[in-house]
Amino acid sequence: MSIQKSLFVFMLLLSLNAMAQIKGRVTDDKGNPLPFVNIFEENTYNSTTTNEQGKFELNIKIPGKHSIIFQYMGYQTTRQVVEVDKVSTEMEIMLREENITLNEVIINPKDNPANEIIRNAIKNKKDNAEKTARFKADFYSRGIIRLKDAPKTIMGQKFDFFDEALDSTRSGIIYLSETVSRLTFQKPDKMKEVIVASKVSGKDNGFSFNNAASVNFDCYENYLPFEINVISPIADNAFNYYKYKLEGSFFTENHQQVNKIKVTPRRDTEPVMEGYIYIVDDSYAIYATDLTIKGSQMQSPAIDNLILKQSYSYNTINKIWVMNTQTIDFVAGLLSIKLNGRFTYVYSNFEFEKQFDKKTFTNEVLSFEENANKKEASFWNTIRPVPLTEEESKDYIKKDALQTKKKSKPYLDSIDHKHNRFSLSDILMGYSYNNSFKKWSVDYDGPLLSTSFNTVQGWRLKAGLSYTKRNEEKRTYTRIGSRFEYGFAEEKIRATGYYIHKFSNLNNSAIALNGGSMVNQFNSNNPISNIVNSVSTLFFKNNFMKLYEKNFVGANYGRELINGIYMNLNAEYAERKPLYNHTNYTVIKNDDPYTSNNPLDPIDETSAALTKHNLVKTNVALRFNFGQKYWSRPDGKFNIPNDDYPSLTLGYEKTFAATDKKYEYDMAVAKIDYTLTLGNKGNLELVTKGGKFFNADNISFVDYKHFNGNQTHIGQTDAYTNVFNLLPYYAASTNDAYFETHIEHNDKGYFMNKLPLLKQLQSQLVLGFHNLAIPDRKPYQEFSVGLDNLGYGKYRLLRIDYVRAYQNGYQGDGVIFGLKFLNILE
Repeated sequence: MSIQKSLFVFMLLLSLNAMAQIKGRVTDDKGNPLPFVNIFEENTYNSTTTNEQGKFELNIKIPGKHSIIFQYMGYQTTRQVVEVDKVSTEMEIMLREENITLNEVIINPKDNPANEIIRNAIKNKKDNAEKTARFKADFYSRGIIRLKDAPKTIMGQKFDFFDEALDSTRSGIIYLSETVSRLTFQKPDKMKEVIVASKVSGKDNGFSFNNAASVNFDCYENYLPFEINVISPIADNAFNYYKYKLEGSFFTENHQQVNKIKVTPRRDTEPVMEGYIYIVDDSYAIYATDLTIKGSQMQSPAIDNLILKQSYSYNTINKIWVMNTQTIDFVAGLLSIKLNGRFTYVYSNFEFEKQFDKKTFTNEVLSFEENANKKEASFWNTIRPVPLTEEESKDYIKKDALQTKKKSKPYLDSIDHKHNRFSLSDILMGYSYNNSFKKWSVDYDGPLLSTSFNTVQGWRLKAGLSYTKRNEEKRTYTRIGSRFEYGFAEEKIRATGYYIHKFSNLNNSAIALNGGSMVNQFNSNNPISNIVNSVSTLFFKNNFMKLYEKNFVGANYGRELINGIYMNLNAEYAERKPLYNHTNYTVIKNDDPYTSNNPLDPIDETSAALTKHNLVKTNVALRFNFGQKYWSRPDGKFNIPNDDYPSLTLGYEKTFAATDKKYEYDMAVAKIDYTLTLGNKGNLELVTKGGKFFNADNISFVDYKHFNGNQTHIGQTDAYTNVFNLLPYYAASTNDAYFETHIEHNDKGYFMNKLPLLKQLQSQLVLGFHNLAIPDRKPYQEFSVGLDNLGYGKYRLLRIDYVRAYQNGYQGDGVIFGLKFLNILE
């Protein structure tokens, strides 16, 4: 035999040994399968867990005798010695319920014995956490999401996105995915993850979004990072949030006593969990957790409840308890959509490090190996630590068999034929025509939802038509389209056209070209929305929206230069023309006249805030997201903001080629935004902006710096860090220098959840401060206090604030009603 063949046979034998598995099923003494049993090779970090049917697979690298530990909350831990000398060894394991006994000796008759255990767990958590503070490990994740009894329509619109995955009861798996990766981790949050394999059911080139960073729930930390920070049962201040009861104790196979402690919230409106935490005596390390939290408690109203289970294994050699399995089960629902699912995570083959090299961790926290999404079924069958359930296996088989069919032209055409059906209502509501095989679509935006009213155009109808060509693998696209609007009182039609091409999803480079004729607000930030202005004008005769006409051509290019630095370039040549009111129509009749369309003189209908002129405007902006982390995927780069640092934007604007030189100017601007998470005490948002005009004494009012005021008492944004809620829209406009500051603290329920009666609102206390400084004017300031997250049940889109304004003394006050659902209609 040649050397090459001998080497091949040798490597083959090694690989067969490496792929040896212990397979089996774990049940209770009645034959019922036990899910999420912690299974590991004694004194190693080679571990797995059972699936929902109690089945497991444990990969064994070295043949011979192996001692396998079966550990499950509420059941006696079992050790089984098994001889592994072939590819697969079958086992049937039965676990008996644990004989949990309540200690006869109470530490202090006047104190709950559970409290003393928790105090010791808190006291020792720093030492216990330090033992697993730096490690390398293998990581496996699997996620499944099911849709149950799906409606056919939602609010009159078809709900058919998942029809192919649903059975006759309109139920089925809509997401099934697995990943295998290598982790390098340092507490509390430094991570480097390399995805070795990725699999998505129904997508032969799919890349899963499952990852370790998003499920780093460490009870040794004070907070668990869900939608908001949830208090750990052994946080430093845990006794302010939890009550504890010792339900008993039992002994592990290593004769270590484990205490089972029931965890109960003091106030169930706060971000806390309920269930059990198991604490090892003497070391006071965590043995396991079984904790439940309601969606309302973590301010995720779509979630009904979420269950977090974690199991730890013990190594007698290095005497470390380490979390090796974790599952997250959830039930959710919104708008008649009912979901449930489970995410399973297995950590194995730990290598603990005393320290890492400084260059170990970079801003890239996740990456994919080449061909990670191309692994064959044989690879998954040998490396998957948790067997697929029958339901999951059928889903893979069913959807994988459809892969070739789903890519074929006849199949895609049949799907399009169903979706492309046209009805008369589409003329008003909108319509899309798709060619899925060639990856293009034509979209028509109907006028119904975009109809509005203003005193310049009267009733305004708006419609749009666009063509989009997609590259789904690279996540890029090209779009060309036009928008049309007609003002009935003005009796004039205007149209714009645009072209957009996204070059890359790796650096988000894109170019946009546009041009045409349109009506603009003087403040390009559009401080008053069409729907709010329509109601304000028609019912209260407050026509706050002030408009001018712009006929233009423009170009925009943006991209990320390097990680965390984004550049945007813009150039526009425009003709600006004044507009005047053309209607006095109102729904609620009253004798008050409308104000003119001149923001500088609201009672003069004959004068305008600008004269017709042309101008070229160019600007460049750089945004610095300091400390930005990111995921590198074959289909793009996904940025993750770093909460430890603010973001800085610098910009410069220059104009030229004006009809008259007096319209030309230069301007430099800067902006800082920063969001600081204050533990469980909410978020503090800070936005500061400043700018300076040069050579701008006689520029057009269009080019002034306008500030986002509000005279309607209606708010639409989540946070008010870009608006002055009592400032008239154009009262402080300037062509000189300016500096504005917005600060808002949302307690995320920290205070409100503790107040009797008021805690039933599940609301959030919001405190705000706003300051505006411009030359030759006293600073303008607003102070506000409000309640956010108001609503009923899962629908919490309301907010209310009381605001007081000061400028050289008290100026006035008012109430702002936050109607965030209006954004859906815009």
